[in-house]
Amino acid sequence: MPPPEAETPVELRSDQWYGGSSRNAYIHRAWMRRGIPDDALRGRAQIAIANTASDLTPCNVHLDEIAGSVRAGILESGGVPLNLPVLSLGETQVKPTAMLWRNLAAMAAEEMLRANPIDGVVLLGGCDKTIPALLMAAASVDLPAILVPGGPMLSGTFRGVPLGCGTDTWRLAEEVRAGTLSQELFDASESSMIRSKGHCNTMGTASTMALVAEALGMTIPGVAGTPAADSRLLEAAQRSGRLAVELVEQGRRPRGILTESAFHNALVALAAIGGSTNAVIHLLAIAGRVGVDLSLDDFDRVGSNVPVLVDLLPAGRFLMEDFHRAGGLLPVLKEVGDELRSDSPTVTGRPLVDYLDGAQSWDSEVIRPLQNPVAAEGGLAVLRGNLAPEGAICKPSAASPHLLQHRGRAVVFDSIEDFHARIDDPDLDVDEGSVLVLRGCGPKGYPGMPEVSNMPLPQKLLERGVRDMVRVCDGRMSGTAYGTVVLHVSPEAADGGPLGKVRDGDIIALDVPARSLCLEVPGTELADRRPPPAFTDALAAPARGWSRLYVDSVLQAHLGADLDFLIGASGSDVSRDSH
Repeated sequence: MPPPEAETPVELRSDQWYGGSSRNAYIHRAWMRRGIPDDALRGRAQIAIANTASDLTPCNVHLDEIAGSVRAGILESGGVPLNLPVLSLGETQVKPTAMLWRNLAAMAAEEMLRANPIDGVVLLGGCDKTIPALLMAAASVDLPAILVPGGPMLSGTFRGVPLGCGTDTWRLAEEVRAGTLSQELFDASESSMIRSKGHCNTMGTASTMALVAEALGMTIPGVAGTPAADSRLLEAAQRSGRLAVELVEQGRRPRGILTESAFHNALVALAAIGGSTNAVIHLLAIAGRVGVDLSLDDFDRVGSNVPVLVDLLPAGRFLMEDFHRAGGLLPVLKEVGDELRSDSPTVTGRPLVDYLDGAQSWDSEVIRPLQNPVAAEGGLAVLRGNLAPEGAICKPSAASPHLLQHRGRAVVFDSIEDFHARIDDPDLDVDEGSVLVLRGCGPKGYPGMPEVSNMPLPQKLLERGVRDMVRVCDGRMSGTAYGTVVLHVSPEAADGGPLGKVRDGDIIALDVPARSLCLEVPGTELADRRPPPAFTDALAAPARGWSRLYVDSVLQAHLGADLDFLIGASGSDVSRDSH
């Protein structure tokens, strides 16, 4: 019997740095030795741990601990783990908005992954922009990659009631302004809001993007949504480290996972979980990096056929800890399995649908059966009309049903400063039927498209018991927010969009079932109007640095707000040596 054939060694990208006997190879090896044995730099997969841990990104502080478990898994499988700190964005901390730097974080991560002697990467993200930025980077450099989401925080309680971070912040703040909650009690709730490490415990953007990443196939199925404080997340991180070495050995890369079918399944998942509106911009941007022809209309086309099954704040009642206890994403996807594409692969090499057979919901209140949904139609409504020629979005499951068809007088604010200065003016000409319009908050105008679209209501209306109004803005809103908010209006006012021409008293007609957003002004009159100086004077005009590059190059919301020169991929090749 002949001896078994020896396995053909994997051709490692890192050998381009460390292999051979040239002066350059000597330099690359010598400066990395620092006490490690020679075989660590020859024939072993070099795995970067792209780590967004930062003390100024509170939701990601614990990722250093996660990285330790990833490191152990890489070592167990014969790889070499390499910590690679990458740009971190704390949604709650940075001004004017974390979205201004999502593309910078993606670009910096991509360039460092390409420039360094690595064969694969484990992506560690949690807070809102960190997961999208890492996926954008991985898609463009196309090295074997796997994502480990940092996980949501545990549920906190105040006066015996669970608090949804973000969602209850908006709610309690409005009650203070309405005079129904004291400032002292509001302040007291602060220490109860954030109970543990991890990102927001509602179905905000962080939770949404982690779950959507799982639907895309970029995490080990069943991991997304595991609470940050749960020891099972460390176990999953260790498994992910092991798998990263396998990805290198078998040549599985993001562009083979992030297929058109994967994005279809991500849209199904987004609708079924009642996910964040911000996922629209992030998925469009990720798709642009791999050449998948994803459009704004696809979110409505796919999502409108899928019911909302996850009863979580802001559209429902429960929190992410409950969702994990109930079974997580896989039983949700099993319920809507008829809408999924069976050919969508995952980082494990197996199709996503292979993981659904044994999935089970353990709480039919948190994860509803198909026959008893939270809302019959999930997804996000894509609105069009003369006020949003390239589209705008609304999240019906988080809106007030009686406002989904509405006509009202516009009350216009030319900037966020104008809004804050006048919204509580007792003489402001506004009533509950008015439509609040805030402009200058798009990608170019602010800059960076901040989460301001869910404008606080006028205090005098709050005191009368009003808790929702139609609001229209070219900015974004937090995934934890709620209300009848029309956002991502495109093109934005700063890019010549009609929103810049709206005047106080104009009638705006919103019809979500008909998917329309119209300004009842004759076309000829609208064409002749010019934006007022109060608006144009308030627009961002950066003179230098990243903000200047961003404003000059950013695409509109309906295209994912990536930079025009970042669309597509450059791969992992580096053509020239450094010495």
